[in-house]
Amino acid sequence: MRLRLPNEIVSSILAATTAFIGGNALNLPVWGIFIGWAATFLAGGPTRATLVKLWPTMAAGSTFALVIVLLDTALKPGSGQLAQDAVLAVIILVVNTALMYAGRTRALALIPGMFLGFASYFATMFGGFGFAPSNPWAAWVSVLAMNALGPVFALVAHAIATRSAPATDTGAAAHDAVPRPAPSSGDPAPQH
Repeated sequence: MRLRLPNEIVSSILAATTAFIGGNALNLPVWGIFIGWAATFLAGGPTRATLVKLWPTMAAGSTFALVIVLLDTALKPGSGQLAQDAVLAVIILVVNTALMYAGRTRALALIPGMFLGFASYFATMFGGFGFAPSNPWAAWVSVLAMNALGPVFALVAHAIATRSAPATDTGAAAHDAVPRPAPSSGDPAPQH
């Protein structure tokens, strides 16, 4: 007889393993795993179809966010907060519009996935995460890896928690196997 673990236990064990991913010298944004994990279930659950939709969209969102950071760094005017904010607003307007139009393509149609990747990148970059904190490219690589692991964790948890256990429930079979007398004409039909 195989031991069948509930999803709550399997998911908690897997969640505990992230301490070894985030608690190392690479300073990885381990919370990105949980973003990808949750996104997997929000997008329909750990199936091949979900992963084919989710992975590209999260990566695209992070890439559009990287472009915003790179453009803002390259075009930032030297003086005045208002001027810096105005340049950033124009960059966000243009790049976010491109992001939204990209969502019209079949490959990137899961727009919430793009926004989860988008937000994950900014949190990684400005939260000081990644193997080279404050480096836009290091933040991008780090968040891509962590967001990509989320659906893998969802797949593993689901596979372990839902694997079929041998049929040991004899209660229903025994109940159904008990012969019942046929109802007489005056007796009500038996209730199950």
